[in-house]
Amino acid sequence: MASALGLDFGTTNSVLALAEGASTRSIIVESPAGKSDTTRTALSFLKDSGLKGSGTPLKVEAGQAAIRDFIDNPGECRFLQSIKTFAASALFQGTLVFAKRYEFEDLMHRFLARLRDYAGGNWDGSLRRVVVGRPVQFAGANPDEKLALERYNRALERFGFPEIHYVYEPVAAAFYFARGLTRDATVLVADFGGGTTDYSIIRFESRGGQVTATPIGHSGVGIAGDHFDFRIIDNIVSPLIGKGSLFKSFDKLLEVPSSYYANFGRWNQLSIFKTLKDFAELKKLVRASLEPEKLEAFVELIEHDEGYPLYQAVSATKMQLSEREETEFAFAPLGERARRTVRRADFEAWIAPDLARIEDALDDVLQKTQTSSQSIDRVFLTGGTSFVPAVRRLFENRFGRERIESGGELLSIAHGLALIGEREDIATWTAAA
Repeated sequence: MASALGLDFGTTNSVLALAEGASTRSIIVESPAGKSDTTRTALSFLKDSGLKGSGTPLKVEAGQAAIRDFIDNPGECRFLQSIKTFAASALFQGTLVFAKRYEFEDLMHRFLARLRDYAGGNWDGSLRRVVVGRPVQFAGANPDEKLALERYNRALERFGFPEIHYVYEPVAAAFYFARGLTRDATVLVADFGGGTTDYSIIRFESRGGQVTATPIGHSGVGIAGDHFDFRIIDNIVSPLIGKGSLFKSFDKLLEVPSSYYANFGRWNQLSIFKTLKDFAELKKLVRASLEPEKLEAFVELIEHDEGYPLYQAVSATKMQLSEREETEFAFAPLGERARRTVRRADFEAWIAPDLARIEDALDDVLQKTQTSSQSIDRVFLTGGTSFVPAVRRLFENRFGRERIESGGELLSIAHGLALIGEREDIATWTAAA
């Protein structure tokens, strides 16, 4: 019987895994939206008069079920995604959901509680340990690591686990990968999440049939796949709906505030934008705009809650560019003018600043640990963004294609965490909480 739960609480997706001796298995979660071994890190709150309780009870869903409720109930559903990005922010003091304040730990607990419900008997009281992945560097401009871990603890302690352990996400991925090593090796793991890119260098050695590991160093940066999505929107969609256009104010011509378009950094922010003063100001600008049809399209996109379909189109474009040199972007609500051929070379130019920061973080871990590229025996790439050709090329140029391996891009962290949870020497693998 499994005694340790591996929890990869991700920015974009979350995964649960159980270890049973030397093997692992994903926990299949079954929500109203179907079965899956990965769950989008999203929450929805919907008033439900059919539920019993004081006041107006809320129907809470997670993952794809949350997205479905948000789409099916425009204007009535409170939706939150990528909540992990708030963990280390001292500025985030909570959010109101139908007049009730939820702090970060409340949101994390609600999300995980729904995963537990969806997991059925796979997550039960017999589990003595939960091993939780944590990024090397939390997302945000000034991340407070101590605050983030305090919030994680407050959320997880509500489940009554006898033991809670934290392991760097790339270390967990490295452990999962190291099972296939046939000789001693120095391994660089690059973990590309939705909000962060994390690196870890670990020396693996086999002694008497036991794999030992010596952590050499870590680094990270708050740049990853979500930023790549935003670049596509910023270069293709935003100009069609008024970014860079002008409006008349008395005798002056002014540019439409670019801050309106920053809301595309997360698609659910477009729904929140609809309730803000900025949106009311945007609607007023339509009359003063030199290109009113563009701002009208922006207003309609917000009012009709087209954020999720837009990001589906963007995600499809990004995936296709990983397989071919060019593809067609199309987004029906904006009509034929949004139909455009996108070349991989253009996309790579757009994400060049992000790639530079990702490479800077790689340089940082090599320099801090005084590790040369030649002394790295294996490079393990994990996470969805590792499929982007420009990302892979960055590592191939540095280390050579023959040293690069990948696999289990969405599941490796959770499975590595679960395996670490079965070890007696777990303390040697954990990061300070």
